[in-house]
Amino acid sequence: MTEAAARRVPGTPCWVSLMVHDMAATQDFYGALFGWEFRPGPQQLGPYVRALLGGAEVAGIGQLPPDRQLPIAWTPYLAAEDVDVTAESVRHCGGTVGVGPLDAGEAGRMAIASDPVGAVFGLWQAASHLGMAVTGVPGSVVWNELVTRETASVAKFYQAVFGYTEEAVVSADFDHLALCLADRPVASVQGVGHALPRDRGSHWMTYFETGDVDEAVERVADLGGHVVRPPREGSHGRVATVADPEGARFALVASRED
Repeated sequence: MTEAAARRVPGTPCWVSLMVHDMAATQDFYGALFGWEFRPGPQQLGPYVRALLGGAEVAGIGQLPPDRQLPIAWTPYLAAEDVDVTAESVRHCGGTVGVGPLDAGEAGRMAIASDPVGAVFGLWQAASHLGMAVTGVPGSVVWNELVTRETASVAKFYQAVFGYTEEAVVSADFDHLALCLADRPVASVQGVGHALPRDRGSHWMTYFETGDVDEAVERVADLGGHVVRPPREGSHGRVATVADPEGARFALVASRED
């Protein structure tokens, strides 16, 4: 599914960003894996570039301050009509706001928050930068899923803040919910019980579309990343979980046409 950049309904995932220690090496990795090119973005939080696929913006990569020992992880940004109001709602509903709200130049206004179980996500109030200009084509984001111990309590948080409705996902994973806006699934929550990694806790997983999962997994390994979970058949296509050289995990999926 391709789409021109447009102002998203509040609560819709609209961007993904990764903060790393070595920006040059990270750009080399993703450039070789997905064919991304890069151009400078807002520098309010330090050096930052936007990744482009065929000239369309698909993701951001920023430099972590040397003194910050934060987990290296892809972070989804959810669209907000008013970041300040949404950030207050996050706090009121039991979440935490760790960064912002602050202006990202003329691009928009942002905050970085975490839900009551510790999963980190961003908030984005678009100005000149509307977010991902293309999705669902190889090298771009196709889905975002919250991986947590159990869905019930944390899903209530996202419902309260963003107005999602829930829809049970019929799959082999019994504790699996879709988060919907206007009856359209925009993200999902999967409860994995004791299979939740102790070293990571609850986290958002970004899925990138690829033409051939097995080939992409081999390329990840050749480029200095590693395979977390080998290719397998999932409910929407063939999928694998991998990590880049700094340890940021993400999923590769070759989506099936439903």
